[in-house]
Amino acid sequence: MARAKEKAAPDKEKERKPTVKDAKVKPAKTEIYRPRLRERYRQTVVPALIERFSYKNPMQVPRLEKVVINIGMGEAIQNAKLLESAVHELAIITGQKPIVTRAKKSISGFKLREGMAIGCKVTLRGERMYEFLDRFFNVALPRIRDFKGVSPKSFDGRGNYSMGLKEQLLFPEIKYDEVSTTHGMDITIATTARSNNEGQALLGLLGMPFRT
Repeated sequence: MARAKEKAAPDKEKERKPTVKDAKVKPAKTEIYRPRLRERYRQTVVPALIERFSYKNPMQVPRLEKVVINIGMGEAIQNAKLLESAVHELAIITGQKPIVTRAKKSISGFKLREGMAIGCKVTLRGERMYEFLDRFFNVALPRIRDFKGVSPKSFDGRGNYSMGLKEQLLFPEIKYDEVSTTHGMDITIATTARSNNEGQALLGLLGMPFRT
């Protein structure tokens, strides 16, 4: 009878329900974020430039290298808080901490001493560069009053483009009520283009609205 009971008794090990520890949990696949402008460059701009300029090697196709945004604050000589505000706003616009620029020499007429903080700048590369240019082309520039496009004559002869903005309020990240003073900024887009025509074609295909 004892043996019969032992045979009839269920095997606890076999009937034990599987737990989370027993199962091999596969990690969830995380989607890799790719800036929209970078995907546009790879899928649309590169083939268009190869067809237009007859490049024999894809490595010859011009590409973006960096974007430099610079703010000069001469008023900071009298009021240091204005520079702090400019640094904060530039960080909001670009998503990167700016560096403070300092005077390289003293100028007595402007009460400027060597090493004095007179501005700030940010150098963007990679994903942040593409994200900034996407917002700059499609959001900030169209907010300029009576905007008819940017000048195609602001290239330096080597495919690099520079332009100035009169106020930081063009970027929607900056709230008007929190601005202590309006100030401009200089934006330089550096490319690997070998000529102005190649640089303009690259930026135009990326969405920069040139004046016709």
